Parts: sequence; C-alpha cells; structure tokens
Amino acid sequence: MHTQEFLRADLVRFSQAVHAKGWVANHDGNLTCRYAEGQLLSTPTAVSKGAVAPEMLIVVSDQDGSVLQGTRKAFSELKLHLAAYRARPDIGAVIHAHPPQATGFAVCQQPLDPSIMAETIVSLGPRIPLVPFGLPGETQLDEELSHALSQADVVMLGNHGVLAVGPDLETCMLRIELLEHLAKITLVARQLGGAVSLPPETVQKLSDKHASIFPRDGVAQVSGTPAASGDAQSIVAQALRRLGN
Repeated sequence: MHTQEFLRADLVRFSQAVHAKGWVANHDGNLTCRYAEGQLLSTPTAVSKGAVAPEMLIVVSDQDGSVLQGTRKAFSELKLHLAAYRARPDIGAVIHAHPPQATGFAVCQQPLDPSIMAETIVSLGPRIPLVPFGLPGETQLDEELSHALSQADVVMLGNHGVLAVGPDLETCMLRIELLEHLAKITLVARQLGGAVSLPPETVQKLSDKHASIFPRDGVAQVSGTPAASGDAQSIVAQALRRLGN
C-alpha cells in the first residue's frame, strides 16, 4: 500500500508529464487518485498541469467532491471523476486530458477502432467507447460513462477529450498514450486507403487475453491498490509477462 507522501509525489509527477506530452493546454485536464477512506487526492482548478506542486494538491470527498484538505478549489469536471469511481470500485486513479489526435476524433464524433492492431486489443480491449457530449454532472452523461467503463478502461468523450481509469496513475497514463498512438496510426492509415481490421477470430483471442490480464472485478483499497487482483505493480508486471508469451 502506497503512503500518502508517495501518492502526492506521483500525482505531481504525472500531472507535469501530461502537460509535457502536450495533452493539455492552459488549465485543461485533471487527475485524481484514491487517497484515504472516502477521500481522493486531486489536482486543483485554475492551474496549469505543468505547474502543479505538492502544496497545491487538494483532498476531496469521493461522494460529493467537497474539499476536505487544501486551500485551493476543486475543478468543475470533478463530477466526471466521481461518476467513474462510483461506476467501478476497482478504480484507483483517473486522468482526463485532451491528447490532440484522439481528441480530434472525439470532436468529429468518430470512434477509434483498436481491432486494427493486436497490441491495442490486448492492452485496451476490443472496443473504445465514444460517449456523447454532456456537461459534467448531467445524469445522462453519468449513465453513459458508467456503461462505457463497464466495457473499457479508456473512453473517448464526444467534443471533449479522453478519460482513462486504472489501478494507479501510471496505468492511466499508459492507456492514454496508447490511445493517442492509435489515433496517429489511424490517421496515417486513412491517407493510405484505410486500415484493415484483424479477422474476427483473432480479435476474439486477443480480447480474451485482454480480459485475463485486466480483470474489472477487483475492489480498490485506500491507496488505489485493487484487493482482488493484487497491487498495481504486480498487475503491470503480470501483464508484461503475459504479453511476452
């Protein structure tokens, strides 16, 4: 189980990494992770993710988003994060960002197809849901997001961006990175006439492998460590071993 000091350092590190990759601009994007019983550690509103420092972080209730610790205010899109945590008790962290290529597809209401590559199916699953646009906190958006997260760990938000969930921030970051990579490859493939999906039987085998590596039936602990499926580091290590086989 990670200490609160570790989680604070981790949140700052990945907040700055999201900015360094060009996935956010201005005050865009937000990150949270489970911190203590009933609490989330969160980036604050109105701060560039590249400038986030430990003393700026806030602790919020995982029920209503009220600020429990810290002097800054919570971001308005926190409702998206709360909806994600309610939908999936195994979630330990959430990252919302606007990676340009993937967001380009989202604002065009065009889904991305992971079935064109084995790696994306194994790591992200056979489908990446595209949730219609909605303002954070709207009941319909919460329901759409909950349904999408029952099928996948990374979701495209129509006319908005991307939201990724996972046992920890690193896993969320990797999922967004792969989604953005898929968007770039898809754009190149379209210039060459369009990507060709793998055969259905191959997609099914790879989907089964994805399901065995990334089960969604764990229950997150305070530090974002899933009780049913081991700590975050063991999950990543297990996934890497299986992908190598």
